[in-house]
Amino acid sequence: MSTSTEPRAATRPGDRVFRGISLGAAVVILATLAGVAIFLTAEGIPGITASPDEVKSGEGFLQYVGPLVFGTLWAATIALVIATPVAIGVALFISHYAPRRLAQPIGYLIDLLAAVPSVVYGTWGIITLSSAIQPLYVWLEENLGFIPLFAGPASATGRTILTAALVLAIMVLPIMTAICREIFLQTPRLHEEAALALGATRWEMTKMAVFPYARSGMVSAAMLALGRALGETMAVAMVLSASGVVTFNVISSGNPNTIAANIAQSFPEASGLTVNALIATGLVLFIITFAVNFAARAIVARNKEFSGAN
Repeated sequence: MSTSTEPRAATRPGDRVFRGISLGAAVVILATLAGVAIFLTAEGIPGITASPDEVKSGEGFLQYVGPLVFGTLWAATIALVIATPVAIGVALFISHYAPRRLAQPIGYLIDLLAAVPSVVYGTWGIITLSSAIQPLYVWLEENLGFIPLFAGPASATGRTILTAALVLAIMVLPIMTAICREIFLQTPRLHEEAALALGATRWEMTKMAVFPYARSGMVSAAMLALGRALGETMAVAMVLSASGVVTFNVISSGNPNTIAANIAQSFPEASGLTVNALIATGLVLFIITFAVNFAARAIVARNKEFSGAN
């Protein structure tokens, strides 16, 4: 009994070159990531194990990094709560409601926000936004002071955690809007037409056909925006008047600081084990960012059969 083997297709030189370049790029990325992790771990361990009297803060590492972790997560969470509905609304308007002549310029303008440097956002936040929003903080304290978030006393400068979160929300808006817009546009046309044929209104069609298809994509956009907000440095360092406290009050002059902003502000004057302690806080931020990305991938993988995210 003879067995026939199918001849293997010849691999073109261009395919081999492309495969090698792709593999090399993947290896470089993984090697860079591993190098960053090794550096942060090796340089951060002495700062973690240092005694309080060996570092400038005069505190143990957990007492030092705890308020910074809180401030980082709190500022990013506020920014995400503000940016998410705006990004989804703008993306939905561009993809399903706006005329084509209007949708394209709006999309370009939103994407253009991603090209603005962080220092420009920070300068705008200090000079314009903080002074403009300060009267609102006074009003919130007078009328909604019974809510812990607005308990006051209101900051006289407006440079609060809420102002910093507003700047962060504007900075992450292009990322979320662009991803949500593309996901909304990938919704099968047949699903939308079927919903409209059954008598659904435009909003009901969006709710029944577009949002279920784009659910995990919207989660991915939010998680990417969260990672961007967690690592922002210059804008937060310029806008936020931090005192290192742990508080949920978003309008007072006593504000928690973020890890990235604290590193930028403290590193120039740091020396000895204080440098290692700052690097150790960077390691904590590295771990938080990784956890956020892994959570996003888990959510997308769980819902990938029912959405267009993949």
